[in-house]
Amino acid sequence: MTLEHLAKMHCQPRKGAEHALTPAQLRDHLAALPGWELEADGKAIRKDFRFPDFHRTLGFVNAIGYMANREDHHPDLEVGYGHCLVRWSTHDVGGLSLNDMICAARVEAIVAG
Repeated sequence: MTLEHLAKMHCQPRKGAEHALTPAQLRDHLAALPGWELEADGKAIRKDFRFPDFHRTLGFVNAIGYMANREDHHPDLEVGYGHCLVRWSTHDVGGLSLNDMICAARVEAIVAG
């Protein structure tokens, strides 16, 4: 699956372990998401985005918030001067689902403009 294909998809309600991505699916999706990493526990993906100032960082955070509310899937954000660490996971499946990959791709689209 490509970054563009993922970014065009929309999140769906996913509850239960049957919606968790398999290791093979996870590898395939991460290959399409530049710079995204699997966290050590294997239950979340993350990427730290850098910006020249706080104003642009905050604009990025607001854009993610708008997208996340529309998709009804919300990240964990760590915000500081000139950077924002974005983490996606699906608590209702106990790890990673397709929703996390979709939202990571949508974040990439936000950065691309």
